[in-house]
Amino acid sequence: MRILFIGDIVGRPGRSALENRLSLLEREHEIDFTIANGENASGGFGIDRRCFEQLHMAGIDAFTMGNHTFDNRGILDFIDQEEKLIRPANLPKDAPGHGHGQFTLKNGRKLTIINILGRVYNNSSIDCPFQLMDELLQQYSLEDSAIIIDFHGDATSEKICLGWYLDGRVSAVLGTHTHVQTADSRILPRGTGYITDVGMTGAYDSCLGMDPEAAVGRFTKTLSKRLTPAKGERQFNGIILDIDEKNKTRKIERLFYIWPEENMCEYI
Repeated sequence: MRILFIGDIVGRPGRSALENRLSLLEREHEIDFTIANGENASGGFGIDRRCFEQLHMAGIDAFTMGNHTFDNRGILDFIDQEEKLIRPANLPKDAPGHGHGQFTLKNGRKLTIINILGRVYNNSSIDCPFQLMDELLQQYSLEDSAIIIDFHGDATSEKICLGWYLDGRVSAVLGTHTHVQTADSRILPRGTGYITDVGMTGAYDSCLGMDPEAAVGRFTKTLSKRLTPAKGERQFNGIILDIDEKNKTRKIERLFYIWPEENMCEYI
């Protein structure tokens, strides 16, 4: 089983990069299933139905989210019905949508995706990710399914500790949220693939995908411009997981590409 996980998609630059290049990447790397973090897909904050459908048509099979899940209220129109859209499982119990889901691939193998928010530097009222994973792993097992965790959090310490905590119990723990791809991709001793942050897909000359002038103003000015996605060359960050018949990771590969803006067709 070969799984492609795409780092946080930021605005139209990220969407256009995938619309133009994703199908080629999937063929080149013989991908069986593609997952992407979509919590910044619509203007950098949240995702609406149009962007969701646009990216699904481009080749994304399932989406994870994060702290910006409900920033775009358009998500409320479809999140309860859309099983391909997975929001953090440790949000309050009355949150709309699904925190985990299982998918059947064309070859008949099963893949479980779980989205978790970190608590360090975040809302302490959300459920403990460690305790919640213990509960969910009573429902899901590597004997039946590959299990991919999108751990959306700020602190490298929390992400690394969850990776070790789940080693041998899940196929991979993939960090998202900080938008900077880390160089620590590895396979932990008991067969769990790990990376602290997959990175992002969006404008290359940017501050985490956003226009640098507006982003810098947040640190230097009392009144700064509204954050909007930057323009220019497109950056792609992703991870390929090669998962064996026992649903352990046997290879993890980081992807990083920069694509010229002039080669990108814009989709409305």
